[in-house]
Amino acid sequence: MPVRALNRQGGLRAPWVLVLAFLATIAPLATDLYLPSFPRVQQEFVASASGVQLTLTGFLVGMAAGQLAFGSLSDKFGRLRPLLVGTVGAIISSAVAALAPNLEVLIGARFGQGFLGAAGIVIARAIIVDLTHGAETARTMSLMMTVAGVAPAIAPSIGALLEDPIGWRGIMWTLAALFLLMTVSVFTVFRETLPPERRGEHGILGGFAQLFRVPRYLGYAGLFATSFAAMMTYIPASPFVYQVVMGLSPLVYGMLFGFNAVGLISAGYISSRLVRRVPAQRIVALAAPALLVFCVAILAVALLPVPHWLLAIPIWFAVTSVGFLMGNSSALALDAVRHVSGSGSALLGAAQFVFGAVVSPLSGLAGEHTAVPMALVMTCAAAVAAVLALALRRRHG
Repeated sequence: MPVRALNRQGGLRAPWVLVLAFLATIAPLATDLYLPSFPRVQQEFVASASGVQLTLTGFLVGMAAGQLAFGSLSDKFGRLRPLLVGTVGAIISSAVAALAPNLEVLIGARFGQGFLGAAGIVIARAIIVDLTHGAETARTMSLMMTVAGVAPAIAPSIGALLEDPIGWRGIMWTLAALFLLMTVSVFTVFRETLPPERRGEHGILGGFAQLFRVPRYLGYAGLFATSFAAMMTYIPASPFVYQVVMGLSPLVYGMLFGFNAVGLISAGYISSRLVRRVPAQRIVALAAPALLVFCVAILAVALLPVPHWLLAIPIWFAVTSVGFLMGNSSALALDAVRHVSGSGSALLGAAQFVFGAVVSPLSGLAGEHTAVPMALVMTCAAAVAAVLALALRRRHG
């Protein structure tokens, strides 16, 4: 018997929140969990490094395409059936990846894993919009985005611990078990949140056409994607910036990277509490310019003849600022398109991955001995976010 969704205060009950967080976490966790095993995969299949990296590319492409597909399907057929199809398919894809006889099969299985696993993260956002309103939507979305944002950061550390005892095939079986647990959790806790009378009558792809008629959605979706891009510029550049530019040891780098993750988590938690007293629009209107200020500070330190260890200070504040933006901006975007929230969630997630994929390689254009490219790309992304926040504030008061 499914658990009742809402408590007396109109918020989601704890079992729903836990399963939604689980849905939002598994796919990002699957992105990076096996990265420490790349050398083993390369050795086993006698493959090139670029060939092994295609297993990650396949997953990311599948994740972007899967969010678009399952988001629109959930607007047409309800949330539960597409979600269960996706989670069961992700179990099968994970098993195929674990048994892959060659690199080509592994790449295909990872694409399927990303495509089908995307159902969880995109439909989780739509379910939140189905069940909550106003500040409660922003609060729940902030908590979920915080968990989903931290998962890719901690996944390589967990994968490093698992790599020796179980290897990359064991990690794929672990992902299959997690997707199985996710399926059982959905069966046990969830019920359908989109009744037939609220389902779209404009076809599977028609929901996307509706999105481009809502400037408020487009503005907050752009703000969400650009603030995420600022963080995704920092993440791949961080090993070189901290260890080569600043001259810190791997241990100190790991500690500071974890400290930044704590800032991100804390900001998401504080935002989820603050939004009940301060409108989400106001939080976004303050956090976006703050992100720009801190990114400019990173650029200034990178350019000026000052001690490079000072970079760590504005980087922490910039990452923490993102924690105030992602949950609130996604909630505000989806609140504007409740009639097609599945498609809205899909486009939001796809934009997130596309922006992240575009900016990640830009941070290393000038080599590993300078932080200027990272700082410049972060500043450009933050500038767009700040302009969007200002425009939205003027347009909607």
